Amino acid sequence: MTTLDTPIRPEYELALEPFTAVPLSRPLPWHRRLWQQGWLRKTVILLALAVIWEVVARIQDNDLLLPTFLATARAFAEGVASGELPGKAAVSLSILLQGYLAGIALAFALTTLAVSTRIGRDVLDTLTAMFNPLPAIALLPLALLWFGLGSKSLIFVLIHSVLWPLALNAYAGFRGVPETLRMAGRNYGLRGLRFVVLILVPAALPAILSGLKIGWAFAWRTLIAAELVFGASSGKGGLGWYIFQNRNELYTDRVFAGLATVILIGLAVEGLVFSTLERLTVRRWGMQH
Repeated sequence: MTTLDTPIRPEYELALEPFTAVPLSRPLPWHRRLWQQGWLRKTVILLALAVIWEVVARIQDNDLLLPTFLATARAFAEGVASGELPGKAAVSLSILLQGYLAGIALAFALTTLAVSTRIGRDVLDTLTAMFNPLPAIALLPLALLWFGLGSKSLIFVLIHSVLWPLALNAYAGFRGVPETLRMAGRNYGLRGLRFVVLILVPAALPAILSGLKIGWAFAWRTLIAAELVFGASSGKGGLGWYIFQNRNELYTDRVFAGLATVILIGLAVEGLVFSTLERLTVRRWGMQH
């Protein structure tokens, strides 16, 4: 008798159920499906922070140092209804947009030069090593001397805050492009600017988007800090001047309302602009998870 003819011991015989008898998937409960929504989780986090703020402020019981969340929300609503907060935000955003776009253009020019020539690479390495550690707000006194009390001074420091982090991220992304893509572009006869735009930029888009987000964050906080000085010097400005003015008049709830406006604009730009851009590009193309 061979091994194949040996009878199977009965205790090892298992009766398997048909595969179709087991459901392939079970729908998640409604509360778990709802909790999977990112906007809901972020909203819960914000509500928890608001509750903690309200409790701490009531325990401290000093509106001059820390107003309650409800008082700040009331001041914010009054500022929006009067049009003061939207007007100040519009002033800040218009200046920010000019400096941000100028910084992007200069960063793109520097990185294009760096990936095209050896001297361009040396220029980018030298300039970023010199100026990237330098805080943008430290250049404001010089900007005021060079450009006077106007928006040009703010645009100058905004360009500085955007240019170097974006250039570094873009250049790092360009250097990480696979050699096969580079060879494919050269085989098609692409050189110079066309090679950068058609080959390097799409392949390095995750790093470029990261640089754009970092540059936006640097520019936004630099602008608010610069407006505190600029507004104090010229008597006008955007959200930074609104915060400075109400601090001098001891309207702490309005100060927090101005800070809340800064935060809300940052959340809106991050959630609407950059998240949408990532979803339509790098995530859709499978370059980011």
